[in-house]
Amino acid sequence: MSEPMVTQNLARRVSPGAGAEPSLRQIAYDRIEELLNWGKVRPGQIISQRELMEMADVSLGSVREAIPRFEAEGLLLTLPQRGLMVPSLDVTFIREAYQMRRMIELGAVPAILARLDRSLVTEWIDWHRAAQVRLGQDDGNDLEDFLRDFQLYDWDMHAQMVSVMENRLMSNVYRVTAIKIRMAAQSRVRVTRQNATRVIKEHLAFLTPMLAGEADAATRALSFHIDQSLTLALGGMVQG
Repeated sequence: MSEPMVTQNLARRVSPGAGAEPSLRQIAYDRIEELLNWGKVRPGQIISQRELMEMADVSLGSVREAIPRFEAEGLLLTLPQRGLMVPSLDVTFIREAYQMRRMIELGAVPAILARLDRSLVTEWIDWHRAAQVRLGQDDGNDLEDFLRDFQLYDWDMHAQMVSVMENRLMSNVYRVTAIKIRMAAQSRVRVTRQNATRVIKEHLAFLTPMLAGEADAATRALSFHIDQSLTLALGGMVQG
């Protein structure tokens, strides 16, 4: 089996106007979101619109157009005469955000079993098994790139699971909550070979019963996976 890649999976994302050419504002939004997701700008940091423009490699006008959406979602705050601030997100927020994540993801399980194409679940399982093989190799070549791809695949798979409910409001709440979790926990949650190996095992533990239509087993395994992620986000030690 060839080394797993994320391109085809990421292409399945569905958004309003899918298929249309994205606007400059949307491009700016997506690139600034990526900065937040990967910790290029951090909670508590104050940054100017021009700095965001340079980091995102977009026009200043498109940054200005994207900012109101970030403000509405609580991802950026405007400080008069100072610039923009990435909000500080504390331990209480992390716990509450994971509670929201738990409600949404576990609530999606019935829809996943009823609506999700089993061939996609099979593809996810195959991808994870191929990733196990890749991580079992000791050469370390391109490991950093692979771990980044793995993180993207992880984020996208969970988002697709939520999207099966066909509730755009719920999907957007989940997306914004996930960004905030990454922002708050990025100093403690790092994708390493060891963590990726553990996550693959946990993913397979709920994907396999999903494929078999076993709701209780899938829910238990998904709940355990979310608990593990919360523990890690809070700086604790996880199992396995």
